[in-house]
Amino acid sequence: MQAMTKNQIVSAFARFRRDEEGGLIIFSLFLFVCMMLAVGIGIDVMRTEMARTRLQNTADAAVLAAAAMEQDLDPYVVVQDYFDRAGLSQNLEGITVSQGVNYKTVSARTNTKTPMFFLGMIGIDKMEATSAGTASAGYTDVEVSLVLDITGSMGRNNKLPNLKTAANNFVDTVLDPNQPGSVSMNLVPYSAQVNIGPEMIAQLNVPLQHDYSHCVDFSASDFNSTAVSPATPYAHMQHFQYYSSATTPIDNPGCVQQPYERVTAMSQNRAALKSQINQFQARANTAIHLGMKWGVALVDPSMQPVIQNLAAQGQVDTAFANRPFSYTRPNTQKIVVLMTDGENVNTVRLKPQYYNSTDEIERWQQYSVTAYANATGTYWGNYVETLYTSSYADTMLGNICDAAKSKDIVIYTIGFEVSTHSGNVMRNCASTPGHYFDVQGTEISDAFDAIARNISALRLTN
Repeated sequence: MQAMTKNQIVSAFARFRRDEEGGLIIFSLFLFVCMMLAVGIGIDVMRTEMARTRLQNTADAAVLAAAAMEQDLDPYVVVQDYFDRAGLSQNLEGITVSQGVNYKTVSARTNTKTPMFFLGMIGIDKMEATSAGTASAGYTDVEVSLVLDITGSMGRNNKLPNLKTAANNFVDTVLDPNQPGSVSMNLVPYSAQVNIGPEMIAQLNVPLQHDYSHCVDFSASDFNSTAVSPATPYAHMQHFQYYSSATTPIDNPGCVQQPYERVTAMSQNRAALKSQINQFQARANTAIHLGMKWGVALVDPSMQPVIQNLAAQGQVDTAFANRPFSYTRPNTQKIVVLMTDGENVNTVRLKPQYYNSTDEIERWQQYSVTAYANATGTYWGNYVETLYTSSYADTMLGNICDAAKSKDIVIYTIGFEVSTHSGNVMRNCASTPGHYFDVQGTEISDAFDAIARNISALRLTN
């Protein structure tokens, strides 16, 4: 091969310098490398996102299973098991559990460090992607006071049988056997008074004057508060009968005597509650404000030491020994259902000078006021006085209803074949006008059913 002369070499370099085809090839190669790098980055990012999504799905499923209220296993064990089965336990960085008797919150934190195929070319060996899952579940603990009118007027027009049917269905609906310990029920029958029974009255500061019955006389100021405090002194109601009695001892005193007429506190025993309701008899006159006072007090935290002591004595279900709960406790609802078929009446008591000795107390256990007056030829009105009027009783009822609403106690009221006046009083007591039911005849079952369904819907939080 003949060697190129100097002039030929210079001429060849000059032609190469002027030739533009070489520049296009180099640019094309540069673009190809950039495209491949972009595709590679996309693949690496997609792989990382796929890994993160798998971890997120596993975390979500794990915490949902662990947080379920029906789940009896340890939440930590449940979450760990989900990740072990998925082969992702190395990616589980932490588990957090917060729980109480009626709620549970479970969180899981994850991280994936995916090796990079293409980004490694530029010094990025791994890509991290964190995820977290949280699930909460719980039941709302519900405290219900069922305050039922068993006054004499309930003996007319088939009202008491209708009430018994409605109240029994209410008990069955509200006390769900699938959620034991979630709902407690106080049963408060009332007429002219509320008999809280010997066990409960013994837990309060009530100097007993007799052992015939166990009712408390409150002062007007007591209706401005939802509390009944074990430390506050209260008066033991006199045991007497205002109206005529054909029997000795008296058969229809202002304070009810029969065990089925006493308050039942913090129960979830459907059979026992229904049995008590089915024994109700219509008697005496009406003091709605006293029924409401006890209905509210039995969901107020001030009664907690009383309930604890009664539970220790076997008088209250031990599942509810720590109730009534604080008003600020999470997932807790307090409800009073107040029913009446009448109006408040004037409240009468014996004058103090006729009830200040053992002999006099025994006398009024034997004879009604009118029977004694007739037997002695005296005027019955000499022995009694009006403690407060019906209109003032309405005022006290309004005060205790307002006090309850200020504590966010939900109040449902039912007027059962009531007058316009009584309907207005009951409507004003309710949490809202929509919480008041004005019913006739068998419609009372519809009212109780509607309230029971609302209460049942509260129990499942999420």
